Formats: sequence, C-alpha cells, structure tokens
Amino acid sequence: MPKEYKNEYQPLLAKATKDRRRPKLPNKSLLLAVCAAGIGGTFQYGYNISVINAPTAYVQDFINQTWSERYQTQISDDGLTLLWSTIVSIFTLGGLIGAMIGGTLSVRVGRKGTLLTNNIFALLAALLMGLSYPTGLFELLIIGRFISGLNAGIAICVQPLYLGEIAPTSLRGAMGMGTSIFITGGIFTGQVIGLRELLGKEEYWPILLSTTCIPAFLQLLILPWFPESPRYLLIDKGDEEGCKKALKQLHGIADCDSEQEDIEKERNSLSGLQAKKPWELFADRSLRWQVLTIMVLNAAQQLNGINAIYFYAGYVFKQSGIPSDKIPYATVGTGACECITALTCGMLIDRLGRKVLIMGGYTLMAICCVLFTLTLTFQEASPVVPYLSMVCVFAFILSFGLGPGGVTNILTTELFTQNSRPAAYMLAGSVNWSSFFFIGLVFPFIVLGLKQYCFLVFLVICCLVIIYIFLVVPETKNKTFLEIQNEFQSSKKRQIGCLDGAGTILLSTSI
Repeated sequence: MPKEYKNEYQPLLAKATKDRRRPKLPNKSLLLAVCAAGIGGTFQYGYNISVINAPTAYVQDFINQTWSERYQTQISDDGLTLLWSTIVSIFTLGGLIGAMIGGTLSVRVGRKGTLLTNNIFALLAALLMGLSYPTGLFELLIIGRFISGLNAGIAICVQPLYLGEIAPTSLRGAMGMGTSIFITGGIFTGQVIGLRELLGKEEYWPILLSTTCIPAFLQLLILPWFPESPRYLLIDKGDEEGCKKALKQLHGIADCDSEQEDIEKERNSLSGLQAKKPWELFADRSLRWQVLTIMVLNAAQQLNGINAIYFYAGYVFKQSGIPSDKIPYATVGTGACECITALTCGMLIDRLGRKVLIMGGYTLMAICCVLFTLTLTFQEASPVVPYLSMVCVFAFILSFGLGPGGVTNILTTELFTQNSRPAAYMLAGSVNWSSFFFIGLVFPFIVLGLKQYCFLVFLVICCLVIIYIFLVVPETKNKTFLEIQNEFQSSKKRQIGCLDGAGTILLSTSI
C-alpha cells in the first residue's frame, strides 16, 4: 500500500480500535457466566468470613458442654478461647494452602474445571460442620473450617483469573469487579442470615454453618452451561475451534473475531514458553516490578486498616447510643455499604481507570485514619463526636470498596501474560492470606499498646502505598495484556536507566 494511503487510513484504523475498546454493555451470556463463577467462588470467601460471627456464644457453649461430658470437668477460659480462636483462624491457613494450589489446578484442569472441582471442598466442609453438633465432636468444626478456607483460597485465586480471561478488553475492569462484588455480597448475606430472625437462634447454628453448601450446589447446576476461558483454550490447549465457540457465546458473533485476534497475538508472543511456577517469577528480571507490585498491593489490602475498622465498629456503634441488641443490624449496614461501593466501582472502573480509583481509595482511607484517630481520642468531648466516629467507619469502608477492595485483583490479572498469570495469582493469594493471618495475630497487641493511635500505623501504610502506585504502576484501562506488559517493561527500564546510569540498560531501551 502506498505511503499516502497508509497515512490516510491511519486515523480510521485508530478510530476503529478505539471504538472496539470503548466500554459498552456486556453480552447477557457474559454477565451470567460472571454470576455462575462468583456464586460458588468468592461469594464463599465473604460468606464464610462473616457467617462465623453470629453463633460465637452458641458454639462456645457447645464446646463447653462437650468438654464437660467427655472429661467430667469444665474447660478453662484460656482453653475455650484457644479452641474458638483455632476454629476461626484455621480458615486462613486453609486459604493460604488453597491459594498455593489454585494456580496449578487452573493450568491442569482449566479455570472452569477448577471452579467446579472446588465445590467438593465446600460440600465436604458443610457436611462436617453440620454433623458436629449431633455427633458431639467440636473437632469437626475445626476440620470443616479448614476445608472451607481451602475452598475460599482456590476460589479467590482462580475466579479472578477466569473473569479476567473471559471479558473483552473494554469490559475487563467491570467484569473483574465481579470478584469484589461477590465477596461483599457473601459478607452481607452471611450477616443477614445470621440475624436472630433467620438462622441466628441457638438451635439453628449447625444449619447456619452448613448453609455453605447452597452456593456450591448452585454453581454445580449453572456453571457447566458456560464455556472454559477462551484464552486457556487457545493459548494453553491450542483449541482454536473451542476458543472461537467460547468467544461467540460470551461476546456475541460481532465481537468474537477481534478478541480472537488479540488472543492470537498473545499466543504468538508466548510461543514455545511453558507456564511459569511461582518461584520462577522471581528469577525473571523482566517481571520483577510486576511481582513487587502485586506483593505490595495484596499485602496492603489486608494491612491498610480495614480489619481494624470492623474491630472498632461495635464499640463505635455502642458509643453512639445504639442498643447492644441492635448492633448486629448496624453491622449489616456496613456489609450493605461495601456491596454498594463494589457495584459503584464496577460502573466507574472502565471510565476513570484503575490507577485513579486505587489511589483515590487509599487517599480517602488515609484521611479517614486521621479523622478516626481524632474522634476516638476526643470521644467524651461532645455528644456529637461518637456520631462523627460512625461517619468515619462508613467513610473508610466506602473508600476501601471504591479502590483497594476491587482494583487489586484486577491488576493482578492485567500485569501478567498467560504463561505467568496463574503463578502470579498463587503468589498474590499467598501474600494476601499470610497478611490476613499476620494482622489477625498481631492486631490485638497493636490495639493493646497503641489503642486508638493504631490508626496512625495504617495511615503510614496507606501513604506509602499511594506513593508506590503513583511512581510505579501504569494505567491499564482499555489496553491488551501485551500492551500493558510492553508499557510496564519500557517505563521501568527507563526509570532504572535514569537511576543506575547503567549503559547496557540504556542501550536496550534505545533499541
């Protein structure tokens, strides 16, 4: 083609590409696939975190009674606290192991195949926890919670992987927010079902803990009707026909060719490369900034103070004059607040971009840390102050849901290509669950030592993360995985070249 014609058609080609990547309404089949993946995926994670809170006193009474019948003596307060803490916290150990094996399973049996297989753990956990009371074995609660954690760890590793790979480039952010939406939906559902009007009474607690089987059954019924990840089919399995069929079902006939073209480009660039193991990510110098980024963001997601806010929520509600028996309803309000912000983030993410939302979320959280420290310090100064503390609680939760709560998982998908993405999720999940366990272990001591000033620690963490994102993380909105990879590498090479003055790096950048 002559040069003048190329120049003439260049704007038209650019416009066509821009139109293709402009956010539009998703295909109905794509939305249903997201729901099918989420209901038995990260919904279980959120549900199992919140549902254990309602029957706390009843489960402790059951342990006390069982111990007395077995050993003809009362269990000590320390022993009871230890057993209850084990039941609650062993969920995180299961989650950590689940995250470690989730990526490997997703490569071997596929993203959809792993999600379906994962329901075995949810059903087994529900059975064990449901049988604990009639059999008089509180040990079944410990095993059941561990298996629930295993299920949640695999789900939170594989579901974002599946959603990121089935979504078109223009809707990848919104569809990826399905992970966060279903986590918050699970938390909210667990809070509602745990109310006394539903299954929150003493005689219902075994049924309450075994309701985790319901989402598993729903996913087993619905997900088989939807296809495997098109990227997995083409890049990992070489199934061109299966990929095209999946794209037609998920994106519609009109858009499937352009998406397949993007997947073909990625496959060609990865030709001859095998799926990486998590430890191989550290050895690959071209991925070191991406690896550092997901480690920082996933650790910060747990260490940014959101757990502290929930710890103080009950105290704040009580100080605000809410009767003790009504506090569970106020707590449900925090769950509803998270759901609303996750949905809002889903609508905004493909318009404002990932970087704006996550930096904005951390900035608002930093401001809330300062205000919450002040309101807790001067709690007795005025009758108005407790209400200001309540506003800070909801503002912090809104800020978390608007940025860090949803965007972190999406960035883990977008910063890596097909051969390194499962390993990246294994690494990100391991860091996230380890941080979750660490903050659960250390936070009571932080509160004991610093009291309300503990939020100054979280303020520092939020500020450091804001600086890191501003300097290191590129905007990924409306970019293919290859474009993101190339931009990340080129920008980091330039930065390293400027900092180190390394001639070889400068040379490779110019080439």
